[in-house]
Amino acid sequence: MKEQISAPVAKKVPFEMEIHDHKRIDDYYWMRDDEREDPEILAHLEAENDYLKAKMKHTEAFQEKLYNEIVSRIKKDDNSVPIRKRGYWYQIQFDGSQEYPVHVRWQESSETQEVLFDENKMAEGHGYFSLGGYSISDNNEIAAFSTDTISRRLYTIEFKDLVGDKDYPDKLMDTQGSAIWANDNQHVFYIKKDLQTLLGTEVYRHKLGTEQSEDVLVYREDDETFYTSLSKSRDGAIIYIHHSSTLTAGVSVLNADDPLGSFEPFLPLEENHEYAVEKLGNDYYIYTNWNAINFRIMKVSSDKTSDKSAWTDVIAHREDVYIQDLTAFTDQLVIKEKENGETRIRVLTLSSGKSNNLGFDDPVFSASISSNPEISSDVVRISYSSMTTPPSVYDFNLTTGERKLLKQDEVLGGFSPLNYQSERVFIEARDGKKVPVSIVYRKDKFNSDGSNPLFQYAYGSYGATIEPSFSGPRLSLLDRGVVYAIAHIRGSQMLGRPWYEDGKLFKKKNSFYDFIDVTKGLTAQKHGHPEKVYAMGGSAGGLLMGGVLNMAPELYLGVGAHVPFVDVVTTMLDASIPLTSGEWDEWGNPAEKDYYDYMLSYSPYDQVERKDYPNILVTTGLHDSQVQYFEPMKWVAKLRDYKTDDNLLIFETDMEAGHGGASGRFKRYKQTALEYAFYFNLLGIKE
Repeated sequence: MKEQISAPVAKKVPFEMEIHDHKRIDDYYWMRDDEREDPEILAHLEAENDYLKAKMKHTEAFQEKLYNEIVSRIKKDDNSVPIRKRGYWYQIQFDGSQEYPVHVRWQESSETQEVLFDENKMAEGHGYFSLGGYSISDNNEIAAFSTDTISRRLYTIEFKDLVGDKDYPDKLMDTQGSAIWANDNQHVFYIKKDLQTLLGTEVYRHKLGTEQSEDVLVYREDDETFYTSLSKSRDGAIIYIHHSSTLTAGVSVLNADDPLGSFEPFLPLEENHEYAVEKLGNDYYIYTNWNAINFRIMKVSSDKTSDKSAWTDVIAHREDVYIQDLTAFTDQLVIKEKENGETRIRVLTLSSGKSNNLGFDDPVFSASISSNPEISSDVVRISYSSMTTPPSVYDFNLTTGERKLLKQDEVLGGFSPLNYQSERVFIEARDGKKVPVSIVYRKDKFNSDGSNPLFQYAYGSYGATIEPSFSGPRLSLLDRGVVYAIAHIRGSQMLGRPWYEDGKLFKKKNSFYDFIDVTKGLTAQKHGHPEKVYAMGGSAGGLLMGGVLNMAPELYLGVGAHVPFVDVVTTMLDASIPLTSGEWDEWGNPAEKDYYDYMLSYSPYDQVERKDYPNILVTTGLHDSQVQYFEPMKWVAKLRDYKTDDNLLIFETDMEAGHGGASGRFKRYKQTALEYAFYFNLLGIKE
C-alpha cells in the first residue's frame, strides 16, 4: 500500500492583540523567532517541506524534466556587452555550467583581460552568495566590493588592489552594499543598516587603511518612512545622497573633490514633491512631479538649485504621458515615457529643440535606458525585449537614430519567435476602468474556443510596473498550450501615476478587484478556460494572491503565492519588523483607526474563512529580510485549520535563502520547475 502522509498540524497558542477597542486572537503568533533558531519552529518548517516532497513525489521526474528543459535553453558560455568607463572595458562572463559569473576588465589599448571577481570561487563554502556590487576608484586602481552570504541583505564591504599586491584589511560590516568613491581615491561613502529594522539610516565616510570604528557619520535619516541610497554623477563631480519615501523624494549633494565637506540639500525636501537630478556641465536637469502628477523635466543652473522660481520647463507636463526615466548626454536628453501603457524612448536634442522617437519592432515591448557611464558618448545604450523577443542590447546613434544590435540572448533548443504571439488587451473592471493585460501564447497551441489553460500573473504595488518582457522558462508553459497573461492592475504605473494612486492606501482593494475582473474578462473573451486558471504573485503580489483567495477562491484551479506579505495589520503595527515604517505611505498606518479598519478588511491572514479554497503552493525563505518567513508560515497553518476542501496546500521554505530565493544562475529554476509541475499536475499534464 502507498504510504499516506498527513499535513503538518501546528499547535495553537492564543495571543491577544487589542487596539482601537478591537481584539484579535492570533493562534500562531508563536511562530515568530527573529533569531531563526527555535527548534520547534525549524522542525515545523522541515515537516512542511517533507509534506510537500511527499505530495509532489509522483511529479519528481517531471520536475527534473522541466528543470532540464529550462536550463537547456540557457547559453552556458555567455558574456555581457562590454561597458566602457575611464579607459577600461568592463564585462560579465559566464563559463559553462557554473552558477555564478566572472567579472573582468581590459584597457582600451589592450586585449589582455584581468579578472576582477570570480564569484564561483567567492561562493565556495556558502549555501548562499551574493556580490552586492563593486565600484572602482577614480584612478582605476582599487575596487570596493560587497558580499552577502546569509541573504539578509547585510553586506560586508572590502577592498581589492587591482594593480599591485597590496592587502587592504578594511572591512565595513552591516552595510547596504554600495560604496561611492571620492575623487581622492582614499575615501568612500557607504550606508550602514539598522540590524533590527534593516533600514539603511546612516551614511558614513571611511578612509582607506583605518578601522570602521573610526568612520565619520556624515548623515543620519531620522524619519523611518524614508529610504536612503548613494550614487555619483556620471561626470564624477558630485556624490548624491538620495532620500525617498512613497510620497517624497530628493537629493543632497557633495563635491566629490572635497570628501571632508558637508552634504547640502539640492532643494530641501517638500512633502508630496518627488524629484531626481541629472547633472550636465553647470546645469541640472530635474525629473519632478512639482505641479505635474505624471512628471515633467525642468532645468536649473548649479548655483540656483534651491530656488524653484529659477527652474524652467524643458519638457512640460502632459496629462496623458507619464515620464519614467531620464539620461543626459552632451547635447541630448534621452527620456523614457509611457502613453496608454505603451513605452516610448525619446531623444531630445538640446541645441535644436528637436526630438525623435527610437524605433522598435514589436507592438508590445519592454525598453529601458541601460548603463551609459560616459556623457560624451554619441550613442545611447538601450535594453529591449518583448514577450516573444529575447533580451537584446542596442546602441542608438543620438543624432541619426540609427540602431545597432550588439547582442540578443540566444535561446537554445530551436526557439523561434515566429511560433509565438503577443497581444495587449484591455479588460473592463467593475468600476468601468480599463485594465491593460499583456498576453502571450504559442500560435499552434492556441484554441479560439477558450479551452486553453490560463496562467495569470500580477504584482500591483509601490508603483512597480511589470513590463511585457521575455522569459525563457515561460516557454515550458507556452509549449504545452498555456496562455500567459500579465495583468497590469492598479497599484502599478502602467497607465501613469494616477493608476498607482488608485491602487494604494484606501484604494488598495482596487488591485484585488482588477485582478479578479481580469480573470473573468479573459475567460469570457476565450483567452482561457474558466476551470483551468492559475494565479501567481510574489511579495506584495503574494498579498494580492492572499486577497484574491479570500475574495474569489472559486475562480482559480490553483494559486502560487511566493514570499507573500499576508499578515498586513500585525506587521504594519510593529515598527521593529524590518521595513515596516517605510511602508505606511503605501498601505496606511493601522495605528490610525480608519486605516486599521480598512487594512483589516483585506488582510489575507485576518480574513481567512471556513470555506473551500483552491489548490495552493506557498514558498518562502527562512532568511527573508523583506517578508519575514513567519507570515506565510502562520498563513498556511491557519488555512490548514480553516479550509473545508480536500485541495492541495503545500508550503516550501528554503532554509538558506532570503527574499530573492536561491542564489546562482540555475538553482533558482528548481522552484520554477516545482511550480510548473504543480500546475500541470492539476491540469492532468504529465510530461
